[in-house]
Amino acid sequence: MPIDAAEALAAPPRTGDISWTVKDVLLYHLGIGAGRPATDPGELRYTLESRLHVLPSFATVAGAGPPGVTGALSMPGVDVDLARVLHGGQSLTVHRPLPAEGTATTTDRIVAVHDKGGAAVLVLRTDAADADGPLWTAEARTHVRGEGGWGGDRGPSVRREAPAGPPDRTLERPVREDQALLYRLSGDFNPLHADPGFAALAGFERPVLHGLCTYGMTLKAVVDTELGGDVTRVRAYSARFAGVAHPGETLRIRMWRGDGAVRVVVSAVERGDAPVLADTTVEHR
Repeated sequence: MPIDAAEALAAPPRTGDISWTVKDVLLYHLGIGAGRPATDPGELRYTLESRLHVLPSFATVAGAGPPGVTGALSMPGVDVDLARVLHGGQSLTVHRPLPAEGTATTTDRIVAVHDKGGAAVLVLRTDAADADGPLWTAEARTHVRGEGGWGGDRGPSVRREAPAGPPDRTLERPVREDQALLYRLSGDFNPLHADPGFAALAGFERPVLHGLCTYGMTLKAVVDTELGGDVTRVRAYSARFAGVAHPGETLRIRMWRGDGAVRVVVSAVERGDAPVLADTTVEHR
């Protein structure tokens, strides 16, 4: 079996050192659509080094290594075809504000392997800390088509009831035609997001936007509108990737305010509000 759940769960944690610079943060922010309009003071928080605020979702690319969704594929007990891999969801807990440049030690481990019948789901947890203590904890859920059915634990359902009532705020954010080409420079070079031939092999009519790009665009929208542009107010952020977005489309971002949290649903306008992100919550101070 390409996925050996027992071996994957029993494997020792994998540790490594990462570092990042102001340039890496600026590139990430541009990759998720910051800088439009270029001279807007709210956008300059993300694009000008003299007043730089780091969006917490930068943690998903810090160090410019493979993202958790593909990082899980190099763990012991896992040997699968990248063309059958999808990013099922992402969560992030921020222990303190991310510095604009720094060095950290990361610890990766597979904490769950779920048998969904027609697919397997790997949950890779990454903890990052620097000399001053913990920085963030992230979990990536990797969905591997065709690898289920061995009789293992199905795991908990990550689906929640949709928010009730009309949204408190609705925004539309255009995705540039070259957005995936720009975002991939932060470290995710999966050809699914750039190569039409590989996208067709994976069952898509054309390359799709990185799920973590949509994830970052959505968090930025919430911070800018609901949290007064203050990135330090974000405590945690989780989302399920319910569908894909394509470069050139428009994201419709609906928000519902709650007690210490904003619920979010994201869809693709041009495809009849096809789901993109669901079960999405930004917890804040």
